[in-house]
Amino acid sequence: MLKKKKKNTEEDMQNLENQPQEEPIAEELQQPSEQEQVSASEEEKLKAEIAEANNKFVRLYAEFDNYKRRTSRERIELLQSAGRDVLVNLLPVLDDFERAAKAIETATDVNAVKEGVELVHHKLRNILNSQGVKEMESIGQPFDPEIHEAVTNIPAPL
Repeated sequence: MLKKKKKNTEEDMQNLENQPQEEPIAEELQQPSEQEQVSASEEEKLKAEIAEANNKFVRLYAEFDNYKRRTSRERIELLQSAGRDVLVNLLPVLDDFERAAKAIETATDVNAVKEGVELVHHKLRNILNSQGVKEMESIGQPFDPEIHEAVTNIPAPL
């Protein structure tokens, strides 16, 4: 019996070898299945989304970097122009004080010189008020360290 089984299996093997191989099996191996095509398209889609997200990130980072540079440059320009504006506004007052000093040297009428100095003083106050400097009412009021600054320090008695 064993010999018959061996013969049958040998014959079956020869029959299989002699039969022409089916080509559809080879074609199936070469062509990706629908599931593989779907996963490949999903993979490409995800890669495109990642590339788009990276592109957005790089652009946002560059935009933020430009924003930081622009604001720092504007801040520097503002500080320079603010100081320059104050000094330009104070130049006429300086000229008036120089004229007053020359007038004091040759003046015989003290009241006229006094009135000129008061006018220059009033002009200086107006310029400072226009720049946002306000006069503090602190004369006769108790010292408040939140508002006032101490000019001198007097040692306490021992």
